[in-house]
Amino acid sequence: MKKHILLTAILASSFAMHSQNKIITVTNSLPIDREFETIELSKKSLGLPASVKLENYAIKEIGTNAFITTQTVDIDGDGTMDVLLFQPKIKASSNKDFQVLVTENPSKETTISCYSRFVPERTDDYAWENNKVAFRTYGPVAQKMVEDKVAGGTLTSGIDAWLKRVEYPIINKWYEKATNGTGTYHKDTGEGLDNFHVGDSRGVGGIAVKVDDKYYFSKNFTNWKTITTGPIRTSFILTYADWDAKGNKITESKLISLDYGSYLSRFEINITGTKSIAAGITLHDKKGTIGTNIKEGWLSYWEPIDDSEIGMGIVAPKNTLTSFDNHITNEKDLSNLYGNIQVKNNKALYYVGFGWKKGSPFQTKQEWENYLSSFAQKINSPLIVKVKK
Repeated sequence: MKKHILLTAILASSFAMHSQNKIITVTNSLPIDREFETIELSKKSLGLPASVKLENYAIKEIGTNAFITTQTVDIDGDGTMDVLLFQPKIKASSNKDFQVLVTENPSKETTISCYSRFVPERTDDYAWENNKVAFRTYGPVAQKMVEDKVAGGTLTSGIDAWLKRVEYPIINKWYEKATNGTGTYHKDTGEGLDNFHVGDSRGVGGIAVKVDDKYYFSKNFTNWKTITTGPIRTSFILTYADWDAKGNKITESKLISLDYGSYLSRFEINITGTKSIAAGITLHDKKGTIGTNIKEGWLSYWEPIDDSEIGMGIVAPKNTLTSFDNHITNEKDLSNLYGNIQVKNNKALYYVGFGWKKGSPFQTKQEWENYLSSFAQKINSPLIVKVKK
């Protein structure tokens, strides 16, 4: 009798585990090959009970038996993983099947490819990177130093670009050599450098609110929260003190994420007090060339930087980028190319980043704008996921 009960229990357990395995079909509706696009699978989308743990799941490509790199993310911070991430490679106008399966010991990717952190040893930066690009912005201590006239502070809500030219992480390495005095990240020793000036500009993707032909913006972030770090995505939240746009009280926070293989960070702005935002990219000394395509939803600026060139760009979902302003002024650092983006339900969404000629495949303005155009196509026609019953 005991053997019979044990066998029944094993069979029941095996059936339960098997019933939790899923076959999904990923379809690419565009006539272009797709990769470096992240698919999010929730328990609900997979038809799984709330009690399962997504971290116990792996994804296998059917036909090759190859496991795909995955990442689980606890979006709301309640200790339970909410989504399972992976990046399939799908040929043009085709589909591919994958098995989402429970496994005793799912293989974990240990290589850090997407990373972010608060950096107290460099005043109070927040920095993020993937295998292609890196960024940083500045916190309240750096702001107070400027306001108190203490040397070494930074007062801006603009976004800095770190021009890396290697696939491996550089944030910790660059900060370490700067703080221990063994080097500087303002000089390129083969990995890239920070020679990008932000100042009061919007840098690469900072926002402003325009009222009566004048742009207003926040000061440094006041609080930060890291959500996840790699290998496929890093994401975090930055919160800002309430600020004034000519009598309009603005509240602002940013949910920023950067995925493996992308040159653009995703900015989800949570904001009240305005019906639109102006997402900006700095024009520096105005020696570059702008490119715009409102219909496709992107703006570009290609400019010389020291002995090289750099392309910056903003991409917004279809029909949300309403217009642009090539804002030229003699005021220091305030010339920016602005994309006017609709705010709906107190949210605005755009993608922003850069391609440096020395650290990317983009060698011309046209190549950079082709990337932005293709990126826009992809976000407006996302990969389609269907669970096979």
